[in-house]
Amino acid sequence: MDVSFLKSLYDSSGPFASVYLDIRRITEDAPKAIELRRKARQRELVDQGAPATMIEAMVRLVDEENTRRESGTLAMFAADGEVVHHEVLPGAPRVELAKYAPLPHVKPLLAQRGEPMAYLSATVDRLGGELTCVSRDGHRRVITVKPEEDFPVRKVKAGDMFRQDKQQRAAEEVWRTNAKKVAHEIAVAVDDCGAELVVLAGDIRARKAVQGELPEAVLARLVDAGGVGPSLDEEIAQAVEHKREEHLAALLGQFDEQLTKGRRAVDGLEAVTDALRKGQVATLFLEDRPDSPATLWTGPHPTDVGTSADLLRELGVADPVEDRADAALIRALAGTDGDLQLLPPESLRADSGVGALLRYVD
Repeated sequence: MDVSFLKSLYDSSGPFASVYLDIRRITEDAPKAIELRRKARQRELVDQGAPATMIEAMVRLVDEENTRRESGTLAMFAADGEVVHHEVLPGAPRVELAKYAPLPHVKPLLAQRGEPMAYLSATVDRLGGELTCVSRDGHRRVITVKPEEDFPVRKVKAGDMFRQDKQQRAAEEVWRTNAKKVAHEIAVAVDDCGAELVVLAGDIRARKAVQGELPEAVLARLVDAGGVGPSLDEEIAQAVEHKREEHLAALLGQFDEQLTKGRRAVDGLEAVTDALRKGQVATLFLEDRPDSPATLWTGPHPTDVGTSADLLRELGVADPVEDRADAALIRALAGTDGDLQLLPPESLRADSGVGALLRYVD
């Protein structure tokens, strides 16, 4: 999971208020229910010592979102008297909370967002096709591929044998010509949106013809979903999830191998924070433990992170502060352009549920 989008959030000095609020409109009295939940979160921030200017900025944002009538989970983060990041996530919040702390509590946001994946779906027939390209940021682009040739498309069934053979060959040539154009447009679109997965659906002859024209790099990412039907969206969702699972399994296999050999992998808070300070972490594995009591010490810069205040003072941090371990780890990872993999509790063979694949070793 790319967490670089959080960099601008960490530009604020903090402390931060982090709020996850259910703004779903599933009943007639939803606006009133949202207001009650907002007031409950507001009281929690007051009890934790959040300044009034920060709370007022978040209240204004909730009011604005109510006028837009969006529905889902509102995740918002405030610092220095203003909301510095917010987004509406689909569905209900995993947990509603309001937290005032040195660092923003972003792990629930990342867990609910899930692992984004760029993919392309293509529905083809003998004339052309329609491509839908979804980038990692969720941007959707539809591309209609018109036929290079549109006659003849169908073979004749009876008649003069010479004419019949000639028209059959002509029809097959049209299919190949159109398939070649569709395959070309698929390859271009895959590069444009960085698609990690290609789902192909539609007419069986057209699918086979298109596959015969696709480059090997695209074929390696291809899933044949069969004919078009009401279950196509479900097929795409399953293919995306399967691809995610394959990617994670490969990363975990690499982590276990490198950790066993004592090479490009470390585990435990002390070793992982040491690697983060040096910018060594390529992939951080972090078990999603909402109630974990683990904490780390941090300073003003993303890589100011360690297991004790004394350690950071030795490194030149004047006033270290303590916060949730996951909040500190994710900030350091975002600051060093690493990748995050959130895992269920007790699923990682690593001390404290924390491990890392390294870019390099000392």
